[in-house]
Amino acid sequence: MIDLHTHVLPGIDDGPADVAGSLELLAVAAEEGTVALAATPHVRPDHPDVIPAELGRRTAGLGRAASRAGLEIELVAGGEVDLVWAQQAGDDDLRAVSFGQRGHDLLVETPYGELSDRFEDLLFKLSVRGFRILLAHPERSPTFQHDRRRLATLVDHGILLQVTAASLSSTERRSRSRRLARDLVREGLAHVIGSDAHGGHIPRTGLRDGVEAAARLAPLRAQWMVTDAPAAILAGEPLPPPPIERSAGRRLSRLLRRST
Repeated sequence: MIDLHTHVLPGIDDGPADVAGSLELLAVAAEEGTVALAATPHVRPDHPDVIPAELGRRTAGLGRAASRAGLEIELVAGGEVDLVWAQQAGDDDLRAVSFGQRGHDLLVETPYGELSDRFEDLLFKLSVRGFRILLAHPERSPTFQHDRRRLATLVDHGILLQVTAASLSSTERRSRSRRLARDLVREGLAHVIGSDAHGGHIPRTGLRDGVEAAARLAPLRAQWMVTDAPAAILAGEPLPPPPIERSAGRRLSRLLRRST
């Protein structure tokens, strides 16, 4: 599995306070079967210790510490980017917070409050600068929970969606985040499952539990969302077509037989 959303770098945002905490997070991820993981600290004004130019060095340093600890997991530099910050950021800073620092794909944070009417315009302005956008945890947004058409329109315009494992695996049936995350998987609108792991001080469901929950809705797509799709994002390549669920194929076959 590949996890494109974690706060694993120590001591710079609300992730682990030290390297020991980071290694604990990585050990849990490796035990679950995660082979590659993106370090995506918050890139926004309330986390001033997150300096784009330093993220490559910090990620490489943590990767060396993981290797010394015997953890076989690849770390990739990136960031969870505040959309307002991104409008004023220079090209060098945006490249430094892109996945793998390739200057191609950005993980953009969905605000937790109500979204303004300008939200889509700001996303598209970022796209025009040459970035493919992966929108982090849209299922948590009250705006999207009440108006899913805005999300569908974003996907139609090339925006990719990352749903969070904890939302998918939640047992709170009244949770609007749970309902929207599952619907996005079921309807084929979600592209990636991420853990949004912060370490033990902010308990979160692991990536594996989210995949298992998604697999009960769309088993083939669930695997695609943590293998082929994130691999293409890290490589800066087009996403391969998602697999067609067997159940969907059987339903189509029955409809075709009825029509003949």
